[in-house]
Amino acid sequence: MRTILVTGGAGFIGSAFLRYMTRRYPGECFLCADNLSYAANYAAIEPLVRAGRVQFFKADICSAEQMEPIYRIWRPQITVHFAAQSHVDRSIKDPAIFLRTNVLGTGVLLDLCRAYGSERFHYVSTDEVYGPAPRGTKFSETAPLHPSSPYAASKAAGDLLVLSYARTYGLGVTISRCANNYGPYQYPEKLIPYMIGRALRGESLPLYGDGSAERDWLYVLDHCVAIDLILQRGAAGEIYNIGAGQQKSNRAVLEALLPLVGADESRICFVADRPGHDDRYAVDTAKIERLGWRAQTAFSEGLQKTAKWYLEHSFFCSGVKREQDEK
Repeated sequence: MRTILVTGGAGFIGSAFLRYMTRRYPGECFLCADNLSYAANYAAIEPLVRAGRVQFFKADICSAEQMEPIYRIWRPQITVHFAAQSHVDRSIKDPAIFLRTNVLGTGVLLDLCRAYGSERFHYVSTDEVYGPAPRGTKFSETAPLHPSSPYAASKAAGDLLVLSYARTYGLGVTISRCANNYGPYQYPEKLIPYMIGRALRGESLPLYGDGSAERDWLYVLDHCVAIDLILQRGAAGEIYNIGAGQQKSNRAVLEALLPLVGADESRICFVADRPGHDDRYAVDTAKIERLGWRAQTAFSEGLQKTAKWYLEHSFFCSGVKREQDEK
């Protein structure tokens, strides 16, 4: 039986990963460490904790004092590291907390994995580390890193730190760089749940610039399946891109969402663009496809599932503001 520690397991992607993994591997032991910051949602994993499938620890990854007992007592063979500050707007406003969490916190975990003989440290990164992809191109895992925002730079720094521990100390590491995730339980400062919340409240729907910024949209369950496969078959020291190949502009996403939430295009408005806003992200997924993975969820299907969940949990979208609201 393996013991698997998931950091940030009460967050959007981490909680989805725990729900998926506990179903798939009923004999494994799962630990969750999360400091329950603003974007976490304990309710997303509470049934798993109550059922004894997940051991929960309220702990800050930046604190060796809080994290060390988990490693010393439980000796996890695998750490899957989701915990991060992840919203670009917040990183522009306050970069320091992104550097602390995404770089120094990652360093704390790497040192503990070394100290207690972990077999694998998997770091969940982002396609934003590559910077903007020119039209008609996709970045492979060997592309240079050109992050634009403090958030992306902090994640790129984490990537490099993880790889340095592999090269210097022989730590077994893997890295995944994922496209834009969406799905249930995502904190509603992100585009899709944010727009659903505003639509339900009868408010305007603000898009940065002209709404043409393009992202690859990856349903969160497909992401979880990909990480599981990397843990099973991925080679230590390797990086894997995870994308759905479903590039869409922010405006196209919103236009597809409107009929699902009973709104129309008259509600769309345009606001000053985000500083340093990247026009487009796109990754080449040939490497992970060779392991046997492809995204299974079409964007239209995933968006319908996502909208349905938020309509049934409308309280989850209440009271969240983004930078557009203040301009």
